[in-house]
Amino acid sequence: MKWTIDDVPIFVAVIDQNGFTAAARALDMPKSTVSKAVSRLEEALGLRLLERNSRSLRITAEGETFYRQALLIMEQVRETDAAMAGLNAVPSGKLTVALPPAFCQEIVSPSLAAFHRDQPQVELDLVITSHGADLLRDQVDIAVVVGPQEDSDLISRTLFAGRLIWVTSPDYLKTHTLGDSPDDLRGHIRICETRYGLRRVPFRLNGQVDHFDFARGITHVNDPLSVRKAVVCGAGVSLLPELYCRQQLREGSLVEVSKNISLDLSASKLSVVYPSRRLMSPKTRVFLEFLDRVCKA
Repeated sequence: MKWTIDDVPIFVAVIDQNGFTAAARALDMPKSTVSKAVSRLEEALGLRLLERNSRSLRITAEGETFYRQALLIMEQVRETDAAMAGLNAVPSGKLTVALPPAFCQEIVSPSLAAFHRDQPQVELDLVITSHGADLLRDQVDIAVVVGPQEDSDLISRTLFAGRLIWVTSPDYLKTHTLGDSPDDLRGHIRICETRYGLRRVPFRLNGQVDHFDFARGITHVNDPLSVRKAVVCGAGVSLLPELYCRQQLREGSLVEVSKNISLDLSASKLSVVYPSRRLMSPKTRVFLEFLDRVCKA
């Protein structure tokens, strides 16, 4: 190995701080020392890690690969230090987690107090986004996303997989006859989540496949909780992930209908993704365990 490990945290700081000056300030060392460390790495590796001029800094594809590996190295060094100090069983430090808005509001937020009580040394930084997260670009440790991720450098596992169900309010059901056929149901679908607003949404009835048109004539909302609220308040019938209807079904503010018309869309699926690390940090492990618990509650 031609490069020295002492230069690795300096390179990581340049990326994390988005510049040599800010990295030097964060590390409390001269800017020239930071610049020389990155140059030594590039020379030893024979690769350009950063494209820089007087006004901008951009990480190269090779730099991104090295940055991912550098994070693994630093994580393993920290865990080794913790193990030697007998502290590896104590989750601590900052953990950045990206969550979809509805999932955070409905599933995570109600249990955050319990998490903080159980893990007082873990500092959570929750990033709420409906567009998923690039773990490298956004400096995120864990992300919960709709469906699986294709990035082979990440571990992706299913956090929750459930049905999409037809729901309406009890009051709407009292004053409207839904019938048993898709044609009867069509006239009552007035709102749906944007991701289901397609021209051809497949459904199955008595073994036969047909399609709904959810692209025209109904309101689209890119938030399942807003769709749920509208339906509770009388906005007809809609399809929602079972995960976001459990309490309302128990309380009776929503009623599942048209059970004979099953959707051929993929099941409502949430996945959790995180870097592939041989040594997972304690703070990451306890938060993943927390996510599993709240999804099953």
